[in-house]
Amino acid sequence: MIEGLRRGRPAFLASVTNADEAEIALAGGADIIDCKDPASGALGALPASTVREIVSRIGGRLPVSATVGDLPSDPQVMSAAAIAMAETGVDVVKIGFFGDEDPREAISAAGAACSSRAQLVAVLMADRAPDLDVLPVLRRAGFSGVMLDTADKAAGSLTSILSVRQLTQFLRAARANDLFAGLAGSLRESDIAGLTGLEPDMLGFRGALCPSGRKGAVEAGRVVQVRRAIDQARLAKVSSETSAA
Repeated sequence: MIEGLRRGRPAFLASVTNADEAEIALAGGADIIDCKDPASGALGALPASTVREIVSRIGGRLPVSATVGDLPSDPQVMSAAAIAMAETGVDVVKIGFFGDEDPREAISAAGAACSSRAQLVAVLMADRAPDLDVLPVLRRAGFSGVMLDTADKAAGSLTSILSVRQLTQFLRAARANDLFAGLAGSLRESDIAGLTGLEPDMLGFRGALCPSGRKGAVEAGRVVQVRRAIDQARLAKVSSETSAA
């Protein structure tokens, strides 16, 4: 499991596009720095040189993850992309599965090629009818975790696409397969309290950190606001549980 993840306290994953944004996210209280190019798709990949610079700048102070891009579920393509991203020195490689074809062969190939080089996290698309039957395949292939995200950023946020019941089903299925579970997909600050109550291991943000939208720049104040909202939601949940006891 990624260092810093604690069950019941969702880690704050902040997606950044360069080393300067990574420093802003670190200073503002992010738990995980995620390298992603929103201009290149839902899980657009940054150039390897940029990812290396981010890894160097963070210098081991936080875990760093990186996406491999919006790729087809082709075993050779995914394996090569995962290896290339792992070689940048990131702690976690995120691989998206967009529901375009059966991902099982690609999952197995990526795991065999890369699970010893970096932790692997699968990203399933909430707006592409994610198949939870692949979770056991992920675990057998050596993946550490799985996240929900959205492929079409114009189609709405994760919370507008899936119900609380569906999100809970996903989280339970992930844990039943010994995978840590994260939620992302155009999440807003207003989503944090409700999602924290579901006890995900991770909440991922990009657009909420950028005043001009996900393709704009990360702003320090927005990072601090999200950090504060996560902490407040967790304290409120603990207080509620204590009162109920």
